[in-house]
Amino acid sequence: MKRDIHALIAEMTLEEKAGMCSGAGFWHLKGIERLGIPSVMVTDGPHGLRKQQGESDHLGVFKSSPATCFPSAAGMASSWNRELIGQVGVALGEECQAEDVAVLLGPGGNIKRSPLCGRNFEYFSEDPYLSSEMATYHIQGVQSQGVGTSLKHFAVNNQEYRRFGIDAIVDERTLREIYLASFEGAIKNAQPWTVMSAYNKVNGAFASENEYLLNQVLKEEWGHEGFVVTDWGANNERVDGLAAGQELEMPASDGVNDRKIVKAIQNGQMSEEVLDRAVERILRIIFKYVDQKKPNAEFDLDEHHRLARHVAGETMVLLKNEDHLLPLAKGQKLAVIGSFAQKPRYQGGGSSHVNPTRLDIPLEEIKKLADDPASVIYAQGYHLDRDDSDAALVEEAKQAALAADVVVIFAGLPDRYESEGYDRKHLRMPANQEQLIAEISKVQSQTVVILMNGSPIEMPWLAHAKSILEAYLGGQATGGAIADLLFGEVNPSGKLAESFPIKLSDNPSFLFFPGEGNRVEYREGIFVGYRYYDKKEVVPLFPFGHGLSYTTFEYSNLYIDRKEIKDTNTVNVQVTVKNIGTRAGKETVQLYVSDIASTVVRPVKELKGFAKVDLQPKESKTVSFTLDKRSFAYYNVEFKDWHVESGDFDIMIGRSSADIVLSERIYVESSVVLKIKVDRNTLIADLLGDPQRAPIIQGLLHNLQEKMDGMFGGDNVTQSLGEGAKDMVAEIMNVVPLRMLSFTSKGEISDQLLDNLIRQLNEC
Repeated sequence: MKRDIHALIAEMTLEEKAGMCSGAGFWHLKGIERLGIPSVMVTDGPHGLRKQQGESDHLGVFKSSPATCFPSAAGMASSWNRELIGQVGVALGEECQAEDVAVLLGPGGNIKRSPLCGRNFEYFSEDPYLSSEMATYHIQGVQSQGVGTSLKHFAVNNQEYRRFGIDAIVDERTLREIYLASFEGAIKNAQPWTVMSAYNKVNGAFASENEYLLNQVLKEEWGHEGFVVTDWGANNERVDGLAAGQELEMPASDGVNDRKIVKAIQNGQMSEEVLDRAVERILRIIFKYVDQKKPNAEFDLDEHHRLARHVAGETMVLLKNEDHLLPLAKGQKLAVIGSFAQKPRYQGGGSSHVNPTRLDIPLEEIKKLADDPASVIYAQGYHLDRDDSDAALVEEAKQAALAADVVVIFAGLPDRYESEGYDRKHLRMPANQEQLIAEISKVQSQTVVILMNGSPIEMPWLAHAKSILEAYLGGQATGGAIADLLFGEVNPSGKLAESFPIKLSDNPSFLFFPGEGNRVEYREGIFVGYRYYDKKEVVPLFPFGHGLSYTTFEYSNLYIDRKEIKDTNTVNVQVTVKNIGTRAGKETVQLYVSDIASTVVRPVKELKGFAKVDLQPKESKTVSFTLDKRSFAYYNVEFKDWHVESGDFDIMIGRSSADIVLSERIYVESSVVLKIKVDRNTLIADLLGDPQRAPIIQGLLHNLQEKMDGMFGGDNVTQSLGEGAKDMVAEIMNVVPLRMLSFTSKGEISDQLLDNLIRQLNEC
């Protein structure tokens, strides 16, 4: 339905326009009945609908309407399956339509800077490319159903400690390459109806009133068409926020901040045009939902639960499988140990907490798939509400293990260990769980550990488990999905979307997290996750992209359609993957790019493509990728744009970031030559790296060689300093500024000659 939004705005009073920029209560936007503008509802997500009835809160304290609880983002990203996360988005959109919800608040696009962040289970990855791809397909899936999303928390929201006022200090290159890049692709490719600004400050300004982030980057550069909503309670100074591009404040401020906006316009502090533009953005989204509202919408509860089980099966990661203990053979006697087997942890705490339509219990689902349910015995093993061991429970578990062929231990992090609102203090599981695994290993070597956690953990007990399955927070069907994987009904295909360090101090942010006072400095820069482990040559416990299967895949025939390109062109890459095992399975092909030589510090390699393929035994498929300028570029802070340096790049195909199986080299020619402005302090090395200026400097240096020989102790440098002396002098000259030429030439280059040289170099 076509509407004249501008005419509607013209009919509003100043007070009505200001009122549209704040909520009507906790979960609703304001409407204006006389103008036919309805009040619409927004509510929490992102892995399930949290529509609260009655009293409202933002931390999941009060109950909400039943909805399908899908795996959280930590697991979803580990599927590396764009289409699958799109299907989840469609299901979420259907449930929003049935509940008359206009905007689902999510997904979370923030980077996993530290494994201690209490909200990491809501975020996709440590890698911005993988994160943005997952967010893109989530958004497209939800919005295909006529329901909006709210990509959050924009930006640099990577900790819960002092989250309402912490100032995240990030250099511009790191901001662009890591923390904004995880949002950029999703904004440009999926156009979320709304973007949610974060609580924290970014480089001195609150995210909710950060003009650089909201107006310059989000709207002007990336072209976001929707509106920006604050995180709940994130408003600082409402007028400053509105001027910076923060259209909607949530929740309601009881008119206080509306009156501030009116006053600012009346006294000339702000133009009414700024307010009109904000109202226009809000109205377009309101009517976008109204026009796509499906009356009497329904969804299939059973079908959504089946989807949740299928999705959970693809999100779980087989970390270890010594002696091919998994999948379990039917007919074995199993001991299932651990409280999580009966009380699974299937989602994180806080604002994303969903009231599930049903819940699969792992113990029950395992019994369903076992040939004889009586062959499965259970022992509690530990208490969930405390960390100390119970000797009686441990002994009971040991006896069960002795009587079994295989032990399946359920372990992980209880709710009290990780949640929105606070960060973790360490990476260990509760001591009673670690002790239980050690005690069981003394009596039973055939041990499988199932992990239920939202973020990485240390594993001092790693050697005590033959197989480890990372189930993450798998949603309401996690129990069924775990059983499917244990018995081989489903072949595990998840790959880690984050690195697991051996110990916390290995993490790149360790020295700087969570900051001091109200300030946290991102001193590790671009070296987040595997970028750091690669560069520092630190071996992680499990690398980014790692995940095992019950079958084996072989890679071959890496083909690149051209070996030399300009950065304005694209290059096509193909590789063949074959399932050489006896089971059907899915493999994620990962493509990394490495800049062989660069004048700026760069990671060893960066993920620039991935594809998940489904293969029957002996079947092979060719996977294709297209790389463009951004695949080879870094962000140049002086140029204020993405820049490719001419040179060689390796195209690398891997099973993980640490397991590269094929590689080919190509040459990329830059279309932009960066010219530095030459002055007296410009280094000779910088000029020698410029193809147009290098001949001038080389000629000058050649003429000065005899003078330089004398400077280093005689007429013959080689005799004075030994073999390799000329190379040493050349190296020294590389770091000499132009102003030193008068000194090295023993006065033959006057200030006037130097000025003429500088002028000549700047004219090149």
